[in-house]
Amino acid sequence: MPATRYSVRVSKDYLVFCSGHFITYDGDHCERLHGHNYRAAVEVVDDLDENHYVFDFIALKDITRTITDALDHRMLLPERSTRIGVEDDGDNWRVVYRERRWSFPKDECVLLPIASTTAELLAEYVGDRLFEAFSTRGLKRPRVLRVEVEESFGQSAIVEWDDTAS
Repeated sequence: MPATRYSVRVSKDYLVFCSGHFITYDGDHCERLHGHNYRAAVEVVDDLDENHYVFDFIALKDITRTITDALDHRMLLPERSTRIGVEDDGDNWRVVYRERRWSFPKDECVLLPIASTTAELLAEYVGDRLFEAFSTRGLKRPRVLRVEVEESFGQSAIVEWDDTAS
């Protein structure tokens, strides 16, 4: 008999963040500063609990919204990049890539603990924050968590954590 798997997924119109960013690639290229209207979706796979839930929709939506709201209307800066330098300059972050320089007000930025602001690493960042919030709220860690970050219609990245994988 096949195993039964249950999942819940949230993908709401308010799980969006409009943010600026740029990335480096191929070792010596750096994109122009630009932005996206990102959309996040989260899927949880687990057994049913005593209430016959996989995960509480309300809690999942609220936690995800808190995370995406903190990224909304901000410049996203990678703290762990080996190519983009982010330096403290008083009220601003001074950002350096080779001979290029930018200065952004700190209160308009989010300094992210990632190497690049790709959709893949943004999805991982959202997932890491979800796991932290689950722990803080005393919620059970699901067997599988998938986070999708869409940077434009039809173009997205997905990361998955699977505690059942060997």
